[in-house]
Amino acid sequence: MKEISLNVNCNIWKERKVIMNDIITLGIESSCDETSVAVIKNGREILSNVIDSQIKIHEQYGGVVPEIASRNHIQAISRVTKKALEIANITFQDIDVITPTYGPGLVGALLVGVSYAKALSFAINKPLVGVNHIAGHIAANYITHKELQPPFVCLLISGGNTQLVLVKDYTEFEMLGKTRDDAIGEAFDKVARVVGLGYPGGPKMDKLAKDGKEGIELPRTYFENLDFSFSGIKTAVINLHHKNPDINKADLCLGFENAITEMLLKNTQKALKQTQINTLVLAGGVSANCYIRKAFEKLENEGIKVYKPDLALCTDNAAMIGSAGYYNYIAGKRDELSLNAIPNLKL
Repeated sequence: MKEISLNVNCNIWKERKVIMNDIITLGIESSCDETSVAVIKNGREILSNVIDSQIKIHEQYGGVVPEIASRNHIQAISRVTKKALEIANITFQDIDVITPTYGPGLVGALLVGVSYAKALSFAINKPLVGVNHIAGHIAANYITHKELQPPFVCLLISGGNTQLVLVKDYTEFEMLGKTRDDAIGEAFDKVARVVGLGYPGGPKMDKLAKDGKEGIELPRTYFENLDFSFSGIKTAVINLHHKNPDINKADLCLGFENAITEMLLKNTQKALKQTQINTLVLAGGVSANCYIRKAFEKLENEGIKVYKPDLALCTDNAAMIGSAGYYNYIAGKRDELSLNAIPNLKL
């Protein structure tokens, strides 16, 4: 028997320890264009994390094609699961709980992972616990930073989401602000496509911006609350490029990153002040952006503790899903075999 500290409900469990066996979760992620399966111990330790990426497949189309993504998930999921078990050196019977992503995401892609998880749950008679993909991104930090505990403010920035979230507990969240139009990753991809960088746009713009020079000013959008809007800056970049096709692309990318980061920083600082919390967590694929990471690190000088996931855990992966699923499981969450994919699932 191993002694581990459970902090699912901070008010009830923070002062006591519960004696229990190690809990092994099988995380399954298929919300977009990565087929991933991971084996996670006690929510924080990766025993395996296998990712089968479709980036090369979708690159030729300039973005993810949902039907192609779903088909490739079907072809990959059994193989990826087998490999994850082999690397972790366990069998299906060693698993305590199966935790698939059931939303948000592409409905066809989600259905592959959910259907596989339900069939597996029935076949090996193990509990099924659905996981919100957004909660998974937040949980990636629990793997990277073993000491991290709620409460904290999380800035989640990804291809499909831009949100400021108050994480009150491992399974309790409050939305503070969100994008009113494009997600930040979507804005990156659209701008990258216009300037000829292709897909995926975010990493390519980040790389090119390192060679850029300051000087290009772009509009910022702010609201009285903590919401974001990226459509204005996206349109400004597109129009500027169309009017000046010979404009230095590196300078343009740097100007875009400058404006985007400033908007993120100002709203995040407002959120920290409003909540009176001095712990900030970054999450999501765009949190891998070098410029954004360095800018937020400077908040440490203001007494803010800043946590960022390992780069390998920023983008979609099943390890983060297995971690979030663990906290759902020990909080008592269970799902029936009627669990369905919810493409617009909210946190």
